[in-house]
Amino acid sequence: MIKELAQDLVDLIFDWGYLGIFLLMTVESSFIPFPSEIVLVPAGYLASQGQMSITLIMASALGGSLIGAFINYYLALTLGRKVLQKYGKYFFISESALVKMENYFEAHGHISTFTGRLIPGIRQLISIPAGLAKMNIAEFAFFTGLGAGIWALILTLLGYFIGANEELISAYLKQITIAIVILLIVLAYVYYRYQKNKELN
Repeated sequence: MIKELAQDLVDLIFDWGYLGIFLLMTVESSFIPFPSEIVLVPAGYLASQGQMSITLIMASALGGSLIGAFINYYLALTLGRKVLQKYGKYFFISESALVKMENYFEAHGHISTFTGRLIPGIRQLISIPAGLAKMNIAEFAFFTGLGAGIWALILTLLGYFIGANEELISAYLKQITIAIVILLIVLAYVYYRYQKNKELN
């Protein structure tokens, strides 16, 4: 089943090209649950075969990720928390997930729009608390683009170098995720110390 789905996505990406990547990453980055690895890993593999360009894959993925993130941002900004609490379940946004995102955003501040984009399970919805908090749109775009770009590059390169070996992808993706979480902890600590020093000075 999974192999068939992956093959269908490879075929879709090959048929639709960069537009397919853009559209699928827009869906992945919005409130609809959809794993980005089954889009970008096959795309990276096609790049290794000389059938696609990594630069254009990245541009399409980043563009789609930003559009999807802006959908969530403006959804939260215009509807507000009460409406999302009441009707969010119809858009795959549970109240528990909303609370989890808000707590994460409050704990880590605006940089959470960057760090959150690198954490599976959080990355798709981190734009919602940013919208609720009315985060500066330029900062939101910058941190979202930075996080989404790093994640897209990791998955694309995985597909480029080991795209034909599903077991290796599974193993490396877990290792990379763990490494990213550790890196995020370090970054959060450095940012926290910087903010504290800034307040003291």
